[in-house]
Amino acid sequence: MATFILGLVILFVGAALYGKFCERVFGPDDRKTPAYTKQDGVDYIPMKSWKNMLINLLNIAGTGPIFGPIQGILFGPIAFITIPIGNIIGGAMHDYFSGMICLRDGGTQMPEMVRRYSNQTIYRIYQVFVCVLLLLVGAVFIYTPGDIAATGIFGFDGKATSASTWVIYGVIFAYYLVATVFPIDAIIGKIYPVFGGILLFSAVGVFIGLFVKGYPLLNLWDNWQGAAFQAFQTTAEGGTAPFSYGEYFTSGHFIPVFFVTVACGILSGFHSTQTAIISRTMKSEREGRNTFYNMMILEGFIAMVWAGAAMGVYNLGMQAANAGATGTVIVVCKDILGNVGGVIALLGIVVLPITSGDTALRGLRLTIAESFHIDQSTNGKRLSLSAAIFALVAAILVFAKFNSDGFNILWRYFAWSNQTLSLFAFLAISIWMFENGKHKYVWIPLFPGAFYTLVTVTYIANAKIGFNLPWGAAYAIGIAAAVAYTGAILWYGKQRAARLTAK
Repeated sequence: MATFILGLVILFVGAALYGKFCERVFGPDDRKTPAYTKQDGVDYIPMKSWKNMLINLLNIAGTGPIFGPIQGILFGPIAFITIPIGNIIGGAMHDYFSGMICLRDGGTQMPEMVRRYSNQTIYRIYQVFVCVLLLLVGAVFIYTPGDIAATGIFGFDGKATSASTWVIYGVIFAYYLVATVFPIDAIIGKIYPVFGGILLFSAVGVFIGLFVKGYPLLNLWDNWQGAAFQAFQTTAEGGTAPFSYGEYFTSGHFIPVFFVTVACGILSGFHSTQTAIISRTMKSEREGRNTFYNMMILEGFIAMVWAGAAMGVYNLGMQAANAGATGTVIVVCKDILGNVGGVIALLGIVVLPITSGDTALRGLRLTIAESFHIDQSTNGKRLSLSAAIFALVAAILVFAKFNSDGFNILWRYFAWSNQTLSLFAFLAISIWMFENGKHKYVWIPLFPGAFYTLVTVTYIANAKIGFNLPWGAAYAIGIAAAVAYTGAILWYGKQRAARLTAK
């Protein structure tokens, strides 16, 4: 338990220090924001600071900070340290600068930010990449909350052949459509406070329950091979066999697998598409640190809570480590909070992906509309574009549900593409620093950018869904890619800065 508490101290103290530093580097001021200069009653609307913070938290916190840590904790208590450190210098920084640059540039969306601070080739690649990712997010964030609601709340079987499964999916679809089409303050701005209350009960309830129930959590200095800290997995014969965190860490390739698996609790490229949306509703640049940076820190807290809860139930033998994240979530909620409280907590888990999925599809609509100059001034025009998007999401969902390995394939591509998308944001942030006389701080985005280049390239080079190369070759390619990424940004940034100086 001591390592878990230490990780929380690192998370909140580190956030206070590094968040303030990032704010000083950016330099927010009192200029009028796009919420006023471009106010249109649909997407550009001044909203209260607390509401922007809550909406942004619910936008970015999908199933990633729950499902990811549940699997990532199998690498052992080192997760309690890497989650907060990575969140502080990677994920929260990524969210803050992405949101603030979009805010200062007039409430632009991420494709426009990437276009401004790179070149046409990278911009076109990003356009395709972000649209694919947002489609995957939409599908994943219907599938996962739908299954949790079906099996954990209503007691259905959640099978593809059951009508109840598709009724629940349909209800989520209907909500997404309404939230995607209508003005942001008409639906999202009003219902999110209710969702936020449920989320708070869920996260805080599980956190307190860790201590009340006395869940046994492993420390860094404990014996990782010890029987007292074993989890259980199902054998090929149908029985259960113990394995230790030390064995998993040794054989599991912590880098890159852990950093792709945990994803949203540490870093998520998807977040930049969401902070860009909120950049259109903020009243002041000075709200950015709380709205962008600190909300990602809260997501890191959620990830820590679920990493701890998962380790606790694994160590007690209450849940097999490979029995699925959905099953682990249900066990934790009902064991800690009882049947009634557990159902309410599960509602909080369902809220997380739904409140990310709706704005993911909203962001996709805005991205396509702005890229192809499609008029979105009326509900009918927004509805027609949304209908085409939803048809594609439905097709992906049907594939994932009826194919025996469909969801695993969907999730792997989602996780990898999510992390890869962040590389574009880190690139744009780096070039923005060169162009704005902040080149001495370029290491802030460049370090996590280089690291995640290593992670994503190595992962896809080895993965079966990628190039299926041996680990040795995959690591060599990943290292080369990270060096090339760093060198290219430094060269290009200096060239851009020099051209601006010459003018």
